[in-house]
Amino acid sequence: MRALQLHGDRDLRLVELPDPPPPGEGEVQIAPRAVALNHIDVWGWRGMAFAQRKLPLVVGVEASAEVVAVGSGVTGLTPGQQVVPYSALTCGTCRACTEGRDNHCENVRGVMGFHVDGFARGLVNMPARRIIPVPAGIPHADAACSQVTFGTVVHMLFDNAHLQPGETILVHAGGSGIGSVAIKIAKSIGCTVIATVGSDEKIEPVKALGADHVINYTTDRFEGAVRKITAKKGVDVVFEHVGASTWEGSLFSLKPGGRLVTCGSTSGVTAQTNLMMIFQRQLTIKGSFGCSIRNQTDALDWMARGIRPLLDMVVPLERFSEGLERLESRRVLGKIIVTL
Repeated sequence: MRALQLHGDRDLRLVELPDPPPPGEGEVQIAPRAVALNHIDVWGWRGMAFAQRKLPLVVGVEASAEVVAVGSGVTGLTPGQQVVPYSALTCGTCRACTEGRDNHCENVRGVMGFHVDGFARGLVNMPARRIIPVPAGIPHADAACSQVTFGTVVHMLFDNAHLQPGETILVHAGGSGIGSVAIKIAKSIGCTVIATVGSDEKIEPVKALGADHVINYTTDRFEGAVRKITAKKGVDVVFEHVGASTWEGSLFSLKPGGRLVTCGSTSGVTAQTNLMMIFQRQLTIKGSFGCSIRNQTDALDWMARGIRPLLDMVVPLERFSEGLERLESRRVLGKIIVTL
């Protein structure tokens, strides 16, 4: 089978690997059809692994696939069925896993495509418990965004920010993969959406996603614009994933009792915080890490209802590096999909 392996920093190679054996008991063999690119793919490509890994490594963290074969004891999955995998190597038996909080597994062994071989290959054997059926009518390119993109957003907005219809939300980097999905979902439940972007070219496309107001944070102080838009009240929720460069302004943008939820720090991991503002205005800051299998299933339900990812470009496996370079440059508008 063909596979795309990382052999060193920014060194990707298309190789031929032996097919895996037939799936064992409780396993499913899948054929990946599309891989969605994320910042975690860029980090791995640049050598920024946060735990021990062994090279060469098959890349690709987030995917959509087709069932090829099922092992003994597997029910509810059949050859030819469209599915998506849950890429975290969770144990399935600890308290967090049994309570449906897979993203907090106490014995997690890494992430496929980042710590161990991922989905940019012809065939993969996986435990059936980490395989999720895809509702009819969702293309592979869209379904490939169900975990790292859609699942992350669902977990942030509803499990952690507790976003309610009619509230006002500030979504940073509205042209990014998760930012664009957050705008669509928040708008679909009746929220007022304020979004930030990094260039004037992204203003109209982000408005087309449903954002009521779009601010270029490279030319305007977004916190001042937010205060003006909200008549100095501030927003109920800030969807934060940029990090240091937007942190202080994000807190200032919240109304008293507002909630900030954060899942990333692409502009830096260290920022100053005005503690007096936190307690005097009774703000809530909550971290959000990945998503659970339940969140990924809910994400597919959102897609089935018509909320689909914004696709920046779709390229074949041979152009995987081109996709990573585009994502790294921040020129991207939405998701980059690699087809197999």
